[in-house]
Amino acid sequence: MSVTGPVVLTPGAVFRTAALRRWGRNPAHLARRLEQRGQIQRVRRGLLYVPRITRFGAAPPSEHALLDAFLSGPWVVTGPSLWNALGLGSTAMHTHPLVYNTRRTGVFVLGERTFHLRRVAFPAELCAEWFIVDLFRNAASVGLDREDLLKNIVSALHNGRFDRDRLVRMADQFGGRQRHLLRKALQGGVA
Repeated sequence: MSVTGPVVLTPGAVFRTAALRRWGRNPAHLARRLEQRGQIQRVRRGLLYVPRITRFGAAPPSEHALLDAFLSGPWVVTGPSLWNALGLGSTAMHTHPLVYNTRRTGVFVLGERTFHLRRVAFPAELCAEWFIVDLFRNAASVGLDREDLLKNIVSALHNGRFDRDRLVRMADQFGGRQRHLLRKALQGGVA
């Protein structure tokens, strides 16, 4: 195997084995060598991590770095922690992050973290109104009654906490099967 130049590994980086191709023709062999030397760690098959050493030892890879390398496309973390922050009555918790993306669906373990991935459409620029629509679509999974949630949304709109027009656009674009319920509430009162 011929390596063209030194392999430069940035601490904290997560990457696919194929990224080592620029330093040789057999990236899997190079990955094994670097792993034996302790320069990289295997996150899962085909996904590698350059340990970031702290005074407490090797730090795990960041959630952001893991998801970027694994999904190699747009993604967004959503779920109860963000829905609760809207102040619409949700107080749920999930044991692992809910990640919308354009490539994969399922529960995946990356490193020692578990992610619930879903192929779901989401806007390029996130806003609170999109998270409201997302909460509404997932109300049953967090134990919220949709009627109560609609009342809370209408009340928040009357108090000027959210943009009604943007919420209607987000509901039309991302509301799924519940779009008609949300739209009806926004146009004249609770369904």
